[in-house]
Amino acid sequence: MSSSDHISRQFDADLEAIRANVLQMGGLVESQIKSAIESLVSGDVGLMTRVIDDDHRVNALEVKIDESCSQVIARRQPAASDLRLVMAVIKTITDLERIGDEAEKIARMAKLLSQKQGLAIPRYHEIKHAAEIALDMLRKALDAFARLDVLMAAQVVRQDDQVDEEFRAIMRYLITFMMEDPRTISTSLEILFVAKAIERIGDHAKNMAEYVIYMVKGRDVRHIDVDEIDREIQQ
Repeated sequence: MSSSDHISRQFDADLEAIRANVLQMGGLVESQIKSAIESLVSGDVGLMTRVIDDDHRVNALEVKIDESCSQVIARRQPAASDLRLVMAVIKTITDLERIGDEAEKIARMAKLLSQKQGLAIPRYHEIKHAAEIALDMLRKALDAFARLDVLMAAQVVRQDDQVDEEFRAIMRYLITFMMEDPRTISTSLEILFVAKAIERIGDHAKNMAEYVIYMVKGRDVRHIDVDEIDREIQQ
């Protein structure tokens, strides 16, 4: 095996290790969201605390992957599709870290809500439904990243409208709830913060899906509508 073949194989191994670490980080973040929502619904304070305490693991993975990307750029000087992969990874891990922050925020709000006594608390059915959509978006975005699947990435972009609509519905419901009983204003606002965190998770998953399209197609599809994205991926 020539020296250039060895370098090429090592480069491929470096990129594959980075991809694997991104998927590991994505799995951890997905688990954080699921646990945060479960703790909210069940009132499990121990689970809330675990979500908050585990946020440092997400942060550590972001730092690790970012350092790996910096080393690849410095040592390998990637070009074309390889460079797009590295740049997309750097952006993706930023979104994953922020999703982790939103999961921590949900757990903190859940703790506050668990301390409320004697007040009627709105149902969490709508919150759970919105979270399921956002989690599905995250799973699909990670799957699209693993498979370089632009069609699945486009599905994620379309789903973002569903999460936005769920958030608006929850907000309307909570406003009505507060108007009927002003004593619930504080509680309702905390639930609204949870709903907003879920909406932001959907936004970050959408961003990740757009990076997949950029990796595969070489086109930045941020800030363009879904129909134009569909036309782009079919070219």
